[in-house]
Amino acid sequence: MTDLTHPPIEYQLVGLTQSGDVGDLLTGLDQKHGRIRLQALISEWLRMENLVALTGSGTSVSAGGKTMANLETAVFATIEALSDIPASISPIIEARKLAVDLAVVDGPPIAFEAWLSFVANALFVAESTGGPFAAVTWPNTPPPSVADLRWFVDRLRMAIFAECALSLADTRAETSASVIAPQLAFLSKLVARDSNLGRTHLFTLNYDTLFEQALELLGIQYFDGFTGRAAARFDPSVYGLDIYYPGEVAEGRVRRFDKFLHFYKLHGSIHWYEQGNEMRARHPDLLPFQTYATLTTAQKAEALVELVGQMPSVGILPTANKFAQTLTMPYAHLFRSLQVRLGIPQTFLLVLGYGFGDDHVSRIIENALMNPSLVMLVIEPNPHSPVIERIRRYKDLGKRAFVLCPSKDAFAAAPFKHATFDDFARTVMPDVQWLDDFLRLRRFEKQIAASGTQPDKEEANG
Repeated sequence: MTDLTHPPIEYQLVGLTQSGDVGDLLTGLDQKHGRIRLQALISEWLRMENLVALTGSGTSVSAGGKTMANLETAVFATIEALSDIPASISPIIEARKLAVDLAVVDGPPIAFEAWLSFVANALFVAESTGGPFAAVTWPNTPPPSVADLRWFVDRLRMAIFAECALSLADTRAETSASVIAPQLAFLSKLVARDSNLGRTHLFTLNYDTLFEQALELLGIQYFDGFTGRAAARFDPSVYGLDIYYPGEVAEGRVRRFDKFLHFYKLHGSIHWYEQGNEMRARHPDLLPFQTYATLTTAQKAEALVELVGQMPSVGILPTANKFAQTLTMPYAHLFRSLQVRLGIPQTFLLVLGYGFGDDHVSRIIENALMNPSLVMLVIEPNPHSPVIERIRRYKDLGKRAFVLCPSKDAFAAAPFKHATFDDFARTVMPDVQWLDDFLRLRRFEKQIAASGTQPDKEEANG
């Protein structure tokens, strides 16, 4: 009979047990003692010298974002609804959709990012004069012209931009860290560690700017590989810099600024754009796109038409113009940085919202498990996901790979409630005091705005 006074914990922590077999490290524990053990382990791992977090599209779903599979479907639907779609482009889209549909029989197709790279590189090859592939023809009928391919690449970029132009929810009315935007909870807890430890390194595969918005709201300083303000230019040397208090502020000695991290966008961002042979960055106004996700396919196509000619070349195709070294340098450097960070001793790798669908990224992770002092924790909301079996196999590479997922009973009772990015960030990660202080300040700001008056000095200090 189930003990209702001490129900079992809703999570599994799959990893290598003391017996040497892969199993659940939380087996037999109730909610209270299970959470104590779980948070104690996470706290210990967060105190490792080198902290690396890798996030994927799953971290943006609660803010209106899409997983890569859903993003691909939405982008294709919008492009196919455009009235001026060239006849040569439709067969390319249909071939991709067919490959996805046949995945069960023929095995998984290449990832959407990899497919985008082929399209972008096809345009680069077609535009290159004097190249060895000038006489190559496409098997499709009719073959796409250079103009057709340019049309396709531009619309792909614009459609992805519009789908990923997400805005962070207003936090001023929230009273608890358990209900605020998960990006705020996650980042505040991620950087709240001993300043004598190594800096946090956050890598993301997302195109959206939710993390940047959260970093700015929290007052967390970060370096993202770009220098400058008006039209920032990619300069990887900034990752070698840090932020310190001057001596006169820190009681006569230089001290590291606490709230700081390094931020890497492995697949680019909606605020990146190409200018000449350089990658630059400038955050766009996201207000016009707040209702985009609620539009019908036809309405999205109409909105996309209005964007034509109004937007710069958005840098969100991972290997766009692959053969132009200056443009590939951001991506090459960022992936190399991930590989280097994971090879450093005493590394904790936290993986969230990523389904191991990008072979390039997954190979880097698998190679990193050769690092004898690396610990990896994967957050997976589906206890039936193939990701779990993949982590089980990793024990042959390294004995420090774990996956946090719901118990099967908890998942059956409430699917995708536990071990999501939102749940992990808000309730599983250990709490930090300054997040509560931040929420208190935001509520106070809202009260001031609502009253339209300046606060009393005594009230402000309280």
